[in-house]
Amino acid sequence: MIGGLNSLVRSIVRAFDRRHWTPRRIVWACVWLGVTCIVAMVSAATEIRLAAKGRTYSAVDEVPYRRVGLVLGCSRTLQDGRRNLYFITRMKAAVRLFEAGKVDYLIVSGDNHIKGYDEPTDMKLALADAGVPTNRIYCDYAGFRTLDSVVRAREVFGQSEVTVISQRFHNERAIYIAGRRGVDAIGYNAEDVRSIHSVRTMLREQAARVKTVLDVSLLRTKPKFLGPRVEVGQIGSDQLSSRQKQSKSHRNRC
Repeated sequence: MIGGLNSLVRSIVRAFDRRHWTPRRIVWACVWLGVTCIVAMVSAATEIRLAAKGRTYSAVDEVPYRRVGLVLGCSRTLQDGRRNLYFITRMKAAVRLFEAGKVDYLIVSGDNHIKGYDEPTDMKLALADAGVPTNRIYCDYAGFRTLDSVVRAREVFGQSEVTVISQRFHNERAIYIAGRRGVDAIGYNAEDVRSIHSVRTMLREQAARVKTVLDVSLLRTKPKFLGPRVEVGQIGSDQLSSRQKQSKSHRNRC
């Protein structure tokens, strides 16, 4: 047994010994690494897509009523100072969903880890400017990752079911996380973005999906912060009935 372990250790050391890195071995190592990455990306993408199948909506009239919508954050502007189209389309989607009576409250969840960078406040201001009452908007300042946003929606804001609001690829990943963390989530798809930046975003998304599957299924990763419970405000039953009737009326009109 000991002899076998020693032999295995020697083999591993030999494999990582640069003296044995022949060009042929380097080529094969690169090939195997590439194949492994492709298999991991395809597997993760398939698992996430299947988990979200039938749970995302692009037409507002088809979205089932949920009390709370979870808006996933991103930067208001790009590094070069231009407006971020992902931010704009997500805010428009959130406003449409609220105005259609599909949600009563919105949790805007994003990054605020450094001074001067505040995704939740930027989202709240944009939504308020579009007519959403500020008392219907709750800021989650510790939504550093999609996993944090989804888990905190339950653990901090007390929501066991939400409508996630973002682009479809993002919604699918959030729904996958939610399903494994005890949150019944559906997604309302914001308009997609077609630009050179969207190509980079989709490439990053492939890696993000692999990391998500590892975080949720293998590593059991937890949010960076939880904190005290935040109660999402109650509205009267008469107001709730009015909102639900508005939702039904909107669906009938569409």
